Amino acid sequence: MKFTVDVPLVVDLDGTLLKVDSLHEAFVELLSKKPLYALRAVLRLMQGRAAFKAAVADHVLPDVRMIPVDDSVLEAINQAREKGQKVYLATAADRRFAEVIANSIGKFDGVFASESGTNLKGQRKADCLIAAFGIHGFDYIGNDAADIPAWRAARTAFISGASSRLVQQLRAEFPGLLTLTLRRRTIGAYLRALRPHQWLKNTLVALPAIAAHDFSISGVSMVLITFISFSLAASSVYLVNDMLDVPHDRSHPEKRNRPLAAGLVPISHAVGLLGLAVTLSVTLGLLLPWTFMLALIAYFGLSMSYSLYLKRKLMIDVVALAALYGSRVLAGGAATGIVLSHWLVGFCFFIFLSLALVKRTAEMITLPANSVGNIKGRGYRREDLQTIPALTAASGFVAVLVLALYINSPDVRALYRNPELLWGACVILIYWLGRVYFLTGRGEMHQDPVIFAATDWVSLMAGSLIVVVFLAAL
Repeated sequence: MKFTVDVPLVVDLDGTLLKVDSLHEAFVELLSKKPLYALRAVLRLMQGRAAFKAAVADHVLPDVRMIPVDDSVLEAINQAREKGQKVYLATAADRRFAEVIANSIGKFDGVFASESGTNLKGQRKADCLIAAFGIHGFDYIGNDAADIPAWRAARTAFISGASSRLVQQLRAEFPGLLTLTLRRRTIGAYLRALRPHQWLKNTLVALPAIAAHDFSISGVSMVLITFISFSLAASSVYLVNDMLDVPHDRSHPEKRNRPLAAGLVPISHAVGLLGLAVTLSVTLGLLLPWTFMLALIAYFGLSMSYSLYLKRKLMIDVVALAALYGSRVLAGGAATGIVLSHWLVGFCFFIFLSLALVKRTAEMITLPANSVGNIKGRGYRREDLQTIPALTAASGFVAVLVLALYINSPDVRALYRNPELLWGACVILIYWLGRVYFLTGRGEMHQDPVIFAATDWVSLMAGSLIVVVFLAAL
């Protein structure tokens, strides 16, 4: 890579130096923290994009320590400076955004950015750079088609963070285009953003049909459609949650590798994926009874409330999580027309509450022992680990008690010829819950207990034995 000191190096920001779009991320953060201010910012779009960017910057500024940076661009900047070349940041982002990032990185001699109602993008950026350095008086690093005017005005054109297809298209006009790095958008990253491994939870929609022993073709078909529709709805919720949680996820040792937090899937693409998932979910939902759509809407509403507000509240968050688990069972009952018994509802609530508390404990136990104050984005403190295990165990064993009371109720005789065998399920469940609690206390629990249960051979064996017990009791 050749740099000379006679002209400066100008670097684009979003998608070039940063692997993400700072405006998109800042707006989502504003939406998460101050929804009304986010709405006001959207209304400012009527005054132009620069006004919108300024409205967002009034409340949210980027934390460069938590934003993925393109190392190849950073290396190019370092090489230029080592050779005595001046380096400038030129971006369509609001000036306050640009200056925060430039000051944090500390390798820029100046900043060109949007301000005073002027959106510094495309030809406006090129004109600004020509006015400052003259035609072909600078080298320029960009990443997309909006940078074409700047490349035309530059002496040397560099591209970084673009797709291989765009690079090939641009080489016709810029045969000397130098590529620093390519941005590969893989299907795998988009699939991971949908979290298909979490769809396992949605098998709960089959619980009402299983409990009622409805294994007819029509019943199985309804359950299958319900599962797919609910899974797509759940994926849309995960996308929203990941968009809102990007700043928190990047400070987490495991969650920072999620596609949105790592910059593998842009926020704008996640919004499109979200729209597709919702559309497909609703389309399938229309094939089911209208009561299922009510259950789906209730799930989505509760999920949004959890993502935007409830997850930050002490105990309310785990109750909401338990309700979200339970909503899958309610949706299954609504889709198949099966009325849920109070036994099933009671058992589900307490077992799901216990699992929600396990999930929260597993998150908290990874925190440093000297952590003080509330956990970022949560309503808990490290010292709460002395209290939560008691609540976790109490909820789980109450669920076992509900199952035991059901075994001794008159209702069980209508479905099972040998209900006394169901006591074996209670014993197995007590063993499994106790093991989960011990592993959680040791810090050996996956942060999602459902995923743990699906991948742990002891849990799979316990689940299989419970199925055998219920079949033997028929």
